[in-house]
Amino acid sequence: MFVIRRSAARLYPAGMQLAKMSGSQVGDLGSGAGRGGGGGGSIREAGGAFGKLEAAREEEYFYKKQREQLDRLKNDQIHQAEFHHQQIKEHEEAIQRHKEFLDNLHK
Repeated sequence: MFVIRRSAARLYPAGMQLAKMSGSQVGDLGSGAGRGGGGGGSIREAGGAFGKLEAAREEEYFYKKQREQLDRLKNDQIHQAEFHHQQIKEHEEAIQRHKEFLDNLHK
């Protein structure tokens, strides 16, 4: 019996990484510059309502981006499964044809 090993990298499309925000912010989102050095832009550095609004928009963007990527990955997996089921069916039919040919050959 042969064992086929495939790396996980081959199962997923190249470059498919899920978008996510780093959770390294200190304090509330949009409340001003964090302690990491980069503030994320003048609006976020200023804090206040505009900073919170911008942070909420950024969170929404990454949430939507991640949903799109997960939906695309799910659809790709469904299509791959359908393709492989079709391949199995075609191979089983080919095996049956070859068996019938061999049976007729011996007669």
